Amino acid sequence: QVQLVESGGGLVQPGDSLRLSCAASGRTFGSYSMGWFRQAPGKEREFVAASWTIGRTTFTDSVNERFTISRDNAKNTVYLQMNSLKPEDTGVYYCASRRGLGSRWSSEYDYWGQGTQVTVSS
Repeated sequence: QVQLVESGGGLVQPGDSLRLSCAASGRTFGSYSMGWFRQAPGKEREFVAASWTIGRTTFTDSVNERFTISRDNAKNTVYLQMNSLKPEDTGVYYCASRRGLGSRWSSEYDYWGQGTQVTVSS
């Protein structure tokens, strides 16, 4: 069983930056791919970014070149650095993990955090 705890959300203005963190329990963090998803009010949960066990990272087109994902396997933590935030980035951001290669599909992730709210508004 893996437990994930997100932190770092908040209320920011358009153009600001935020860094989300996701701390995982367990001693095999390096064997898990980590994903970030978000859900806006009234919308489906959508893929944002993933950090694969093999070092590859993937992003949804709308955040490419604004967001970066990184991981510190020694700290069992994955980060989502969000720059140039836009109102459409608003939502609850969830961290998820799965063994093996990364994925854009939420159904392929085994463990989820409770989410952290990000609100981008002037």
